[in-house]
Amino acid sequence: MYNFIYQFSLICFKFFDVKIINLISGPRNLSTALMYSFSQRPDTVVIDEPFYAHYLVTTGIDHPSREETINSMSSNINEILDSIFSKKNIKILFLKNMAHHHNNMDLFFLKKMTNLFLIRNPKQLIASFAQVISNPTMKDIGLKKSWDLFNYISKLKSTHPIVLDSAEILNDPKKLLIKLCNNLDIDFYTDMLSWSKGGIKEDGVWAKHWYKNVHESTGFVKQKTSNRELPKHCEPLYFDALKYYDKLSINSIKV
Repeated sequence: MYNFIYQFSLICFKFFDVKIINLISGPRNLSTALMYSFSQRPDTVVIDEPFYAHYLVTTGIDHPSREETINSMSSNINEILDSIFSKKNIKILFLKNMAHHHNNMDLFFLKKMTNLFLIRNPKQLIASFAQVISNPTMKDIGLKKSWDLFNYISKLKSTHPIVLDSAEILNDPKKLLIKLCNNLDIDFYTDMLSWSKGGIKEDGVWAKHWYKNVHESTGFVKQKTSNRELPKHCEPLYFDALKYYDKLSINSIKV
């Protein structure tokens, strides 16, 4: 069944010439802000974490609003991919995904997507994530999974995917987004630099637990919480995650 859906999806993809940008990120990485940025484009439709329910169901993990999330979207990977690849009459489809949500699925479909990795210094990432999930693991923060996916996609497509560091975005949002759009072979719009407070209609039902800062923002701004101290019990995770961050960072776009 999956092969039929995949082949049908490729036909739709080719016929309608939809550019699918798959953002692969860890949590607390500026990924929601980047989704908001792309949602301001006149040629782009965004989808918020389409694999989230699938991840929750297949792992059994407990997250805030777990049942509400599962009830709000499909957890069947065939249905999800069919919906993604059968989009019509749009130029760009932007998927905001977590690296670790690429779980229990055949990843070959990534060959037909433009994959974009978003990373953040794990000290800041873990300190922020621990405010919601107090004892995070490597599987929770997705850095090792990002590195594994980076290598998989590099072999699958015979070229390295694009990598962004959230710190580079915050240093100079306009310059970085211009470079990013050039790398993606799409036009840059100044509208990508700002949005209205309060969220967007595409937000997942989990937004109330995770999106407070971005809901209060109107653009790419460093949050005061970025200087939050790393909990002592998270230090081993930080040192383990740092090696994957460093490897990915070598490939990131610089401004």
